Order: sequence, then C-alpha cells, then structure tokens
Amino acid sequence: MEANPPKRKETRKSLRVKVISMGNAEVGKSCIIKRYCEKRFVSKYLATIGIDYGVTKVQVRDREIKVNIFDMAGHPFFYEVRNEFYKDTQGVILVYDVGQKESFDALDTWLAEMKQELGPHGNMENVVFVVCANKVDSTKHRSVDESEGRLWAESRGFLYFETSAQTGEGINEMFQTFYSAIIDLCDNGGKRPPSSMGVGFTKEQADAIRRIRNSKDSWDMLGVKPGATRDEVNKAYRKLAVLLHPDKCVAPGSEDAFKAVVNARTALLKNIKSCPTLPSTFAPSRWASCPTTWLTASTAKPSLKHASPSRSSSTLRSRASSRSG
Repeated sequence: MEANPPKRKETRKSLRVKVISMGNAEVGKSCIIKRYCEKRFVSKYLATIGIDYGVTKVQVRDREIKVNIFDMAGHPFFYEVRNEFYKDTQGVILVYDVGQKESFDALDTWLAEMKQELGPHGNMENVVFVVCANKVDSTKHRSVDESEGRLWAESRGFLYFETSAQTGEGINEMFQTFYSAIIDLCDNGGKRPPSSMGVGFTKEQADAIRRIRNSKDSWDMLGVKPGATRDEVNKAYRKLAVLLHPDKCVAPGSEDAFKAVVNARTALLKNIKSCPTLPSTFAPSRWASCPTTWLTASTAKPSLKHASPSRSSSTLRSRASSRSG
C-alpha cells in the first residue's frame, strides 16, 4: 500500500500595500527608509522634493509583501504635492526628532492634515500607524523622553519605537512589527483587529500624566488653586493617587507622575498651616480669610489694643478716687 504523498504547503497570496511617511522636515524620514531598504545611512542631508517613491519586496511571517513607499516632504511648501497621496494608505510611518520638541508637537498637525485630506468618508482607524522617535543616538540634549513619546503613541493605539537611522537601532524591529500589523489588517478585511487597538489605560490617565508633566508648579500639578486648604490639597492628591498608582496604571510615565504628585502634596502641606479655632471673643470678619490667608498662632492671640480704651480709662479713674478718699 502506497503511503499518502506529502501535502504541498499552500502558498499564500502576496500582498501589495501602500505606505507613506509623515513628519517635519529634517527628522530623518528618508534616512529611516534607506537604512531598512538599502542597509546604508546617508550622512549628508538632502531634502525630499515633493515625493520620493520606491518599491520593495519583503518577507514577513512567510508572506511576501510588495510595499509601495511614498516618502513625503515635510516642508509646508510641498503641501499641494503631498496632499494627493494620503488616500488608500494601509500604513503610516510617523517620525519626529527626539531632540526637537517642535517636531514632536507637530505630530497632531500631521494627523489633522491626513484626516482633512481623507475627507468625511476616510477612516484613519483602519490604518496602521507606527511612531518613530528618531535620532536617539544624538549627543545633543534630548527634549522628548521615551515615556512622553510612548504615551502619545499608545494612547492613540499606535505602535512606538525608538530608532536611529545612523546606527540602525530599532529599524529592523520597527519595520517587521509594522509590516506584521499590516498583514493582520489585510487579513481582517482592511480593518485593524480589535486586539491591536487596546491600549491598557484610559484617556483620563493619559491626560492626567500630560497635565502633571506640563504643570508650572505644585498647585497646578494637583489641579488646585493657589491658597487651597489642606483638605482640598489632600482630596486632589487622593484622586490622582488612585488614578496613577503604578500598581493600577500601566500608562507610560505613570510612575514618574505618581512620584511628582506625592512630592507636590508634601511641599504644599509643609507651607500650609492649620487654620486656628475661631475664638468667641473675636469678630468673624478678622478670620474670614483664614482658608486662603493662613494665620499663625501669634496672630490668634488677643492684644491689648483690642480692649475698649474708654472702659479702661474710667476704671483707672474710679480706682484713683477710692484711694484718695
């Protein structure tokens, strides 16, 4: 009896996808693409004029992918050129320079531009985004730390990678994960699978971390007005502590934010003195400002100037008369 012939491994259909790069000029979009596709780094900066187009074939998870890459110029001057290339995109490489805070702040503007060009019927939820925090090899001061960049990306359901086009750090891992997510998108009928959209933390937690990070002082950090009472400070602290405790919050930067909140509360309570008990012999008007103008124990004590001068004078005259009599 003949053995059954081995089954041929079913060849899966290759995919053809469109990928675009977005981000300010000089953040390293083209260098990231060249590092992956050509395995080289171009040290001399050459600005992209309008659009650079290239095609590459990659093998991911036993699938062949033909990737059409549109590297878009980041300068505002080329808006009229790049605005035609947003449609029918499966993947977006969103890049900023970790040493240029303005390039990070501009990410929201880039998303808004894409949303505008896709129109009312465009759905950005069904596009795979990867955020590249680029130039991590740079020796200049880093103005956007990892937790801030990761929080921005993950709170939107985007992938996040620290990259260096110069050294190659994070580049291969980023593209492999990026293309793998695009395969999942295509296999799911052009929609991101629900599991890929879970971020593990709430918008309230993300917003609280951002506010704490950008606060100008301890009052602002706790979200209370200068001069708030001890009870108000403690109430604000408890709310943030429950929201951001590292045991319950996995949002990037939550641990640092929690420590900052603890330190802010400690600093404020050191400078806030307890409001003294209102003496029955004192007029309420003298204590009306107690919650915001903190009074020390010395000011709570009555002074001689508050005794009635007329009564004191008459008493002394009465005692003098009795002695002379």
